[in-house]
Amino acid sequence: MFKIGLGYDVHRLVPDRKLILGGVEIPHELGLLGHSDADVLIHALIDALLGALALGDIGLHFPDTDPQYKGADSRALLRHVFSMVIEQGFRIGNLDATICAERPKLKDYIVRMRRNIATDLGCDIGDISVKATTEEGLGISGAEQGMSATCIVLLYKV
Repeated sequence: MFKIGLGYDVHRLVPDRKLILGGVEIPHELGLLGHSDADVLIHALIDALLGALALGDIGLHFPDTDPQYKGADSRALLRHVFSMVIEQGFRIGNLDATICAERPKLKDYIVRMRRNIATDLGCDIGDISVKATTEEGLGISGAEQGMSATCIVLLYKV
């Protein structure tokens, strides 16, 4: 049996915050605003996993009104959600994600993001695709007001 999930997330860019994508801290004058570390890529992945299992979304499991998640490491949240995937008898088939950001250029960080995600999901890095694109100066990422990420994941029953 297979299950497919789709996740999407967006966060505003602001000064005085770290920019963390896929668990990698990236030097930049702006960071993503959020209750946790605001890792937009990991948040989209979490929503994809939860969606595949029909378990709601990230806000249901880790509400921004709960102080225990303030500044939370999104990779820790991902590992928690992945334990739910395992409990239901599923594993990662593959995932494909796209980050939408005008700046900074992300190509030098993609392999580290893929490696982090593969480690957290107990799968091969070859099953993890992370890409980056721009909006050619359009939209929230084009105007450098924020970044977004989309992720699709295929789960298979063990």
